[in-house]
Amino acid sequence: MKIKPLYDRVLVKINSPEEKTKGGIIIPESSSQEKPSEGVVAAVGTGKLLDDGSIQPLDVKEGDAVLFNKYGGMELSLGDGEYVFLTQNEILGIIE
Repeated sequence: MKIKPLYDRVLVKINSPEEKTKGGIIIPESSSQEKPSEGVVAAVGTGKLLDDGSIQPLDVKEGDAVLFNKYGGMELSLGDGEYVFLTQNEILGIIE
């Protein structure tokens, strides 16, 4: 399934947390585990629609590693992983 975000929406594939430590210890999945707050941009919309009808391009592009608010956006599961729909305003920064 291919999804194309509209306007200033961004589809981010959530990076799954490490399940093993560097020493090889397996960390069990638990409800106390925090939600990840970084991922890779999978798809972007055309840009933000301004009041005058023009489109302002987005600052992020496909393939950018980004940080986002843990409780922002709308999460969804696709066949190859977990994703979150965000507006560009909900993205905190680009990881370089």
